[in-house]
Amino acid sequence: MSSHAKPRGAQVSAHRLRRAARILHAGGVIAHATEGVWGLACDPLDPAAVLRVLTIKGRAIERGLIVIGADSAQLEAFVAPEAGDAWARATETWPAAITWLLPAADDTPWWLTGAHDTIALRQTAHADSAALCRAFGGALVSTSANVSTHPPVRNAWQARARLGEGPGGVDMILGGLPDTPGRASTIRDARTGQTLRGG
Repeated sequence: MSSHAKPRGAQVSAHRLRRAARILHAGGVIAHATEGVWGLACDPLDPAAVLRVLTIKGRAIERGLIVIGADSAQLEAFVAPEAGDAWARATETWPAAITWLLPAADDTPWWLTGAHDTIALRQTAHADSAALCRAFGGALVSTSANVSTHPPVRNAWQARARLGEGPGGVDMILGGLPDTPGRASTIRDARTGQTLRGG
């Protein structure tokens, strides 16, 4: 690797990240590479944007959604204050391709938790996903970019073909490459340490 080469996962230009952040702030939906597969990102505090993501995926709102951040500070507000040990267990492993289920703060939007009293959070280890959160200025919904029950999208071509770009689809296909193609993040319960989905 030359001294000028980007590390794996860091593929997206600052210009495209700024454009993506503007789209997200305007209620848009972005398709982007994550650690293992592609994701759909939107502003987690914008219910209309979240509904668009759920509609694109055909996903029931009761299932809840994963929220990612560039650092734990972007995620902490979603966690109940009394979740001390569980929060420590999660933050000790981050950044990593590990999504932790944590007790949700009382004011966490119901469209993120679904029918659960927990919220799924991850401090992403993927360079471009973290850069997208930093460009946006906060945490983002990032759920697998696929129609429910169908395989996840694995590259930009599949994102465009399966999801569409423009009206009825996503507002931007950001680009980038997964770090470990085809391997979804591990999901663990931060209260018990139990692994619910292996990576």
